[in-house]
Amino acid sequence: MWVKALVCLLPNLLIGMSLATAVRCYGTGNFTTNSTYGINRDLILASLPANVSANGGFFTTTIGQVPNKVYALGLCRGDSPPEDCFGYLDSTTHDLIAKCPNQKEAISWGGNPPSMVSYADRSFFGILELEPYDAEPNVYDINSNLTQFYHVWETLMVSVVTNASMGSSKLKYSTGEAESADSQTIYALMQCTPDLSQSDCETCLRESVGLYRSRFNRKQGGYVQRPNCWFKWDLSRFYVPNASTTAPSLSPPPPAESPPPPTTNITITKEGGGISSQTVLVIVVPIMVFVAVVLIASAILLRRRKPKQKNETADETSCEESFQFDFNAVRVATDNFSPAKKIGKGGFGVVYKGKLPDGQVVAVKRLSGNSEQGEQEFKNGVLLMVKLQHKNLVSLLGFSFEKKERILIYEFVPNSSLDNFIFDPIKRLLLNWDKRYRIIKGIARGILYLHQDSQYRIIHRDLKAANILLDEEMNPKISDFGMAKLFVVDQTQADTRRIVGTYGYMAPEYARKGHFSVKSDVYSFGVLVLEIVSGKSINGFRDEETGVNLITHAWKNWNEGNPLKLIDDILLDDSRSEMLRCIHLGLLCVQENIARRPTMDSVVLMLSSSSISLRAPSRPAFLLQSAKVPEGGPESSGSSQSKSAEVPVTVNEASFTELDPR
Repeated sequence: MWVKALVCLLPNLLIGMSLATAVRCYGTGNFTTNSTYGINRDLILASLPANVSANGGFFTTTIGQVPNKVYALGLCRGDSPPEDCFGYLDSTTHDLIAKCPNQKEAISWGGNPPSMVSYADRSFFGILELEPYDAEPNVYDINSNLTQFYHVWETLMVSVVTNASMGSSKLKYSTGEAESADSQTIYALMQCTPDLSQSDCETCLRESVGLYRSRFNRKQGGYVQRPNCWFKWDLSRFYVPNASTTAPSLSPPPPAESPPPPTTNITITKEGGGISSQTVLVIVVPIMVFVAVVLIASAILLRRRKPKQKNETADETSCEESFQFDFNAVRVATDNFSPAKKIGKGGFGVVYKGKLPDGQVVAVKRLSGNSEQGEQEFKNGVLLMVKLQHKNLVSLLGFSFEKKERILIYEFVPNSSLDNFIFDPIKRLLLNWDKRYRIIKGIARGILYLHQDSQYRIIHRDLKAANILLDEEMNPKISDFGMAKLFVVDQTQADTRRIVGTYGYMAPEYARKGHFSVKSDVYSFGVLVLEIVSGKSINGFRDEETGVNLITHAWKNWNEGNPLKLIDDILLDDSRSEMLRCIHLGLLCVQENIARRPTMDSVVLMLSSSSISLRAPSRPAFLLQSAKVPEGGPESSGSSQSKSAEVPVTVNEASFTELDPR
């Protein structure tokens, strides 16, 4: 056995990285030998290799009853053939039992290519867990220019993270390669357990990439293994490139001054010289038959088109009804919209706290009656919003529509909105830097989901502190999608004649011309970051010496080498390096030139790794520094004409209009 293990390890030892089995025995509890739990543990692990290899390389299962119930998971790497998967897992399982003889929870990564086995006395399927982890670099250093090398490296990692997280429910696996400036080929492999959601898979991989950069910045290869994901890269190919389960490889970028991101490419290789007449017949005849079949099928489908449309309409109606609440039930839940239940008010409605018959506490938004939306338009917008599911978005549970009453039912988020904490002289003391940094990262992940990871591309258009709600653990949830615009998948920007949003958070191209894109939300995010770091409101701060607004104040101090003047006084004893990095990132996001603003996937990567270099910011946009909200506030005016805008502007504190396609 040890000879076989040495042979398996030898190729990786030669490239400077040991892949010896890593085992983590949790300290959450023990069981006694020959106990019911112990017998169940041994039985389920014994059956795991066969089940995993027979089910495409991944399998979850349980055995027994609580408190002796055991949950187990097995995973083989995406390029492992089924016949080899069994052997890898069998070896890993035996090693796990030997090293964790009586622990109720444990995990093991082993083999080459690696496999993973984990078990516990609790359900962990589909749950993102970043601890424990195993990480190891190669022994050799990178001999290239690090700045040029990591420009290509980071772009490749973003691409492979995206490909892996977007994998199917059967396989979340991707490999990629790219050529660095000095002609070295970088190879990367990433994989998640298929039970993980797309957003959680992406989080797991991004955290692993960030961990590697922060700890092993100069090493030419290495890996990070977590309970839900694997990440490995090297300057030598270490995976099977033609494995049937391997995602399309990423070809090296064409030569350029600044290497562009690797692109997905499928190469079809033609072998042999000429084509015989027999070959032509073999090709042409099936094509003719295929065309005939298509024509016949098309005729049949045309005849059946009307019944199919009726079925689709029935399905849509069924989906709509499943999210529609009875208006009387909503009235009862809120004590007939009692003022005592009121928890918020915005430009387009009042929010009440309610309790449904099943005991669930919800937030009920009663929209004002002056909306111009029709019933079906309102319902279509709601059904689109219901499909948005992410831990950093407030979930819309359903709606109610009766006569002129339009009601939205949301999950209840107990800690109100960010502005009630960050700008309050007392409550802001509850937000130390760790919590603020977690809020910044959570907002970024939520926006990235809207822009890229959901089945729609959505521009929020009204990101601000009042629209960031905080749950019981102070985790952020983006709310209020009333201003949102739905883009088709490949659409990058659009125009509008009706500008909606909040002064200070609006990007200059949007306020001036009505142009909006994902970079409009990036601008708003940059303003939010500066507010969170400073504890100052974009619409309430004026520098006592110069009278300038928050963005101008931030740029002035950054440019003069005094960025610490921007930081909230209560944070000065915390991690200054992270705070300075956030100020840097915030200034990059509020650049006037939208091409110089980063995308949200780059923002998330920058926040996950302190070792990723940030380019120097240039002078940001100061368009709205003199704009003022009309007297009486947005709730009393509803809209106003901004002197700096060239199209009508609507200012809102909270709203619901429509989520419509452009």
